Amino acid sequence: MVSGGNSKKEAEAFKSMKDFLKETGGYAIIDGGLATELERHGADLNDPLWSAKCLLTSPHLIHTVHLDYLEAGADIISSASYQATIQGFEAKGFSVEKSESLLRKSVEIACEARNSYYEKCKASSDDKILKKRPILVAASVGSYGAYLADGSEYSGIYGDLITLETLKDFHRRRVQVLAESGADILAFETIPNKLEAQAFAELLAEGEVKIPGWFSFNSKDGVNVVSGDSIKECISIAETCEKVVAVGINCTPPRFIEGLVLEIEKVTSKPILVYPNSGERYDAERKEWVENTGVGNEDFVSYVEKWMDAGVSLLGGCCRTTPTTIRAIHKRLVTRRSLFSSSSHH
Repeated sequence: MVSGGNSKKEAEAFKSMKDFLKETGGYAIIDGGLATELERHGADLNDPLWSAKCLLTSPHLIHTVHLDYLEAGADIISSASYQATIQGFEAKGFSVEKSESLLRKSVEIACEARNSYYEKCKASSDDKILKKRPILVAASVGSYGAYLADGSEYSGIYGDLITLETLKDFHRRRVQVLAESGADILAFETIPNKLEAQAFAELLAEGEVKIPGWFSFNSKDGVNVVSGDSIKECISIAETCEKVVAVGINCTPPRFIEGLVLEIEKVTSKPILVYPNSGERYDAERKEWVENTGVGNEDFVSYVEKWMDAGVSLLGGCCRTTPTTIRAIHKRLVTRRSLFSSSSHH
């Protein structure tokens, strides 16, 4: 049952990624890493629930980080629900109702941060980035591997016991709750294999989910997704799904992005997004990032032109990237966007 007010709100909200990109000057900026920033603001994330732990202990920090990214120029912010699952919360002793309310809360915090940002825009007249612009709230959906919290979202190997149906049953309710929480789009991210992409596509096709989604895969060799499945086959699954409005790559070292995008280009007509890691290596056993294995902000941003030349229109950062990274991307985009605007007026 949808009340009249609700469906009208949806109709006015996000219609299509292509229209959104027209409004943002041909390119849109996705926010950067959440966990590292939360820790920088004093959160303790040593927990299988990771960023989601903050929903319980320090929602104000999540709000602060979202706002930092908006002030740095992000056009899309993602909720702190990547690792938040009903099953994960239940394992912590929460009821289904409480678990679902935490999922909703993750999206509500992001929506509130967008409102705070708009309030700030009203009050301020001089700062270039502080201007009212279309901003999307994406509800983040992590993979089954992210729930296991054993690093298997970095391998994509779930074992023979995990079937298409298992994955659909695992994600169904969570996806539905997130879709009804006020987000504009669902971000299915760090998808490690073809099976899970198929599960997400089939869930979207069931018709219960009323908002669109994007599919983003991760790679550790620059050729395939982490499980060894072909990137082209994975993208093809998204391509046939009408509700998927953008496809791409996240949580992957920057040096692999261009080659992957050129492969994706061959099989999709949808906008392409990339939000790579800083390039540091994650040690799943020690549950920590290996210092000095990544690239600095300058190097990260120097890739941006290449990615756009390769066909990317939505870009941001994933693990270990910060508002500084996003601000630097925003700076790089100023020229591109003005070129886009002047060419689209002719």
